[in-house]
Amino acid sequence: MSTTGRESIEAGRAVLEAAASGASAEQLTECGDQLLGVTRFLVDQPRLRRALSDPARTADDREGLVRGLIAGQVGETAADVVATLVRGRWGKPSELVDGTEQLAVKALLLAAAKDGSLANVEDELFRFGRLVDGDAELASALGASGTDPKGRAELVERLLAGKAEPVTVKLASASCFGIGGRSFHASLAHLVEAAAAARDEAVAYVTVARPLDEAGERQLAAKLTLVYGRPVGLKITVDPAIVGGIRVQVGSELWDGSVSRRLDEARQSLAGR
Repeated sequence: MSTTGRESIEAGRAVLEAAASGASAEQLTECGDQLLGVTRFLVDQPRLRRALSDPARTADDREGLVRGLIAGQVGETAADVVATLVRGRWGKPSELVDGTEQLAVKALLLAAAKDGSLANVEDELFRFGRLVDGDAELASALGASGTDPKGRAELVERLLAGKAEPVTVKLASASCFGIGGRSFHASLAHLVEAAAAARDEAVAYVTVARPLDEAGERQLAAKLTLVYGRPVGLKITVDPAIVGGIRVQVGSELWDGSVSRRLDEARQSLAGR
């Protein structure tokens, strides 16, 4: 993302956050959904996104063009956010798409924060990802990039309908379109971390051979909080294949104290003799 692109996103974020202060969770959810719709429209219209990010056209011209296209299709807040984005400057047209999508996700997370469901959204996205990973057929269906993302999104909506927070359903289905060009699975992981960041937390992906008790979870979370200087939420997966010990990943940092790793190292050492 170019410097000008980041500045344009920040301008749009300021408009969104100002509107969010007086909006309900339902209004913010609707705004986020509408911004996702605009994102998909821009993806499908390469000539339009080039026109809306063309520095040779005036900001007023670009804003007039986009407002004419979305008038009556989205609410006032979504329209103002999109208008602010197209008035900005972008390194390339695809940055406009990324910026619109980022603010769509932001609006949905603001909605979850507004109604107190943000922690649930984070946990539900993680658990849904583990559910998909545990079902080879489902993982193949949702991770198939060559198929229609709309159909995959509808499948996600059917799976989660009535079982998860409304924001969870919208974010999980959006993952089928690829958040920021990511795969379905990477999109879900990105959204888990975005939800945690909205709660001023980091995420630690923890793999253990057997479930930790509550005291063990609290102790591990406290240690990681000291290491990283901010609250750390645990996302725990039980995998008997690691035999024993624990594996922890926070961002790009991996600490692997599993028995399986030590056994692998021992095998490699013996094979090298």
